[in-house]
Amino acid sequence: MGTVVMYSSVSVDGFVADENDQPGPLFEWLSSGDVPLDSSGALKVSQTSYDYTRAYWDQIGVTVVGRHVFDLTDGWDGKPPSGIDHVVVVTHRPAPEGWDTGAPFHFVDGVEAAVAKAQQLAGDRTVEVAAGDVGGQVLAAGLVDEVRMDVVPVVFGSGKRYFGSVDAQHLLEDPEVIHGNRVLHLRYRVRR
Repeated sequence: MGTVVMYSSVSVDGFVADENDQPGPLFEWLSSGDVPLDSSGALKVSQTSYDYTRAYWDQIGVTVVGRHVFDLTDGWDGKPPSGIDHVVVVTHRPAPEGWDTGAPFHFVDGVEAAVAKAQQLAGDRTVEVAAGDVGGQVLAAGLVDEVRMDVVPVVFGSGKRYFGSVDAQHLLEDPEVIHGNRVLHLRYRVRR
């Protein structure tokens, strides 16, 4: 099975969005360089960020998100983002009415079942879990192998927390730290 990674861009004070679910400047680092990160050419980063991020993105087979993120993005119009093969949506509700059942989205009740489904679909590839409430629940369940965060130099003051409502202590190994333009890429293994 592939590695389970909790991931997001995050403010210095630990938020993945403001109180209105807006990421504000959290993604500015994705346009702060001159190296295209994908074939669209819309995302351009420093060479350092490209080397770190592209290698990670190429490993992802499945992304796990909550229903809230799915609804905010309108399910990416049935096409998983960034070339990912499948999206597993943690939800207690069925797929939206009229949803294309052939789209590579899987609606699963509970984080344990979602990670199991994601690992089945991903095989040896990485399972990415979106940070926030669902990511925090997956961490609390002991299912996260690695925490990655792209720390952006902004302070939100309040908003949606990177670890959601997790209130238990979790020890991480020493970080790998990569300095890009307008971002610090941090990677921690979860201590077992």
